[in-house]
Amino acid sequence: MYYIVTGAAGFIGSNLVKALNDRGVTDIIAVDNLKQADKFRNLVDCDIADYMSKEDFIEKLNGGMFDGIVSAVLHQGACSDTMETDGRYMMQNNYQYSLDLLNFCQNEEVPFLYASSASVYGSGPNFKESREFESPLNVYAYSKFLFDQIVRRRWHKRSSQIVGLRYFNVYGTREQHKGRMASVAYHFFHQYRAEGYVKLFEGCDGYANGGQLRDFVSVEDVARVNMHFLDHPSQSGIFNLGTGQAQSFNDVAVATINALRAAKGEGKLSLEQMHQQQLIRYISFPEQLKGKYQSYTQADIGALREVGYKEPFLNVEQGTGRYVNYLLSKAK
Repeated sequence: MYYIVTGAAGFIGSNLVKALNDRGVTDIIAVDNLKQADKFRNLVDCDIADYMSKEDFIEKLNGGMFDGIVSAVLHQGACSDTMETDGRYMMQNNYQYSLDLLNFCQNEEVPFLYASSASVYGSGPNFKESREFESPLNVYAYSKFLFDQIVRRRWHKRSSQIVGLRYFNVYGTREQHKGRMASVAYHFFHQYRAEGYVKLFEGCDGYANGGQLRDFVSVEDVARVNMHFLDHPSQSGIFNLGTGQAQSFNDVAVATINALRAAKGEGKLSLEQMHQQQLIRYISFPEQLKGKYQSYTQADIGALREVGYKEPFLNVEQGTGRYVNYLLSKAK
């Protein structure tokens, strides 16, 4: 029996493959599109049974090749570029692909864990898994929102576990291929090492410079939550996956810089001291993001706690510190 991980060479997908390996699971079919070839590096230290391109996988899935041999599907494959303007591509790649897998898993009575997104909430301010709080701002968010709606419509007829995880701002290992879509922690790390300072957006929507608030969640925690649901196949639902605590972009910058300073034996600095030394600088807020930007997100994780997930989440200082040390080890 095989585990199928889509988007397996991507950021979260490769971390899930590694998490399965850490449990001794190697019968994994990794599905991805390696048009961006450098993503293969995310799987170099992982053990899998087979790799398939997305197109070959869908053809074989529809042809019945996987009938009766799948233990679970962890569906992370999607276009995650929130600036993508090709709506047809986005709906085919995110919505229809997910629908094909949902149909397969329900027909086969196989657990289906899939990546939703906190972007479905739009500009907030309420982030609870309920229809009245959902108002996507771009076609990426709409593709995720629409699939969640289909899941809800089919809820009472489900034959096996369905878990949608609304990822908030995920950061951590194996995201180097994402380019401009990589986390701010990743960008701050490289900016500081290259230029000696980091750049943040000026304030918008009433927030001070660098003061916009997001729920930053480590990919380590994301993997742990996915493994929790694999261990509890009776639990289904759409769940927020964040820390439950919003922190500012300034907080991420301070944590990144201080972790890099600590690695060189230098002392911690406060945000004010970093301003004084121009280690943190602000740039104009991009025109193309106005009206499409979430200046505040904070996951309501009540539903996740209610189904029994009790583990604490890493805060920005903890998670960023660990991530910086990982990036330094790779740089060496």
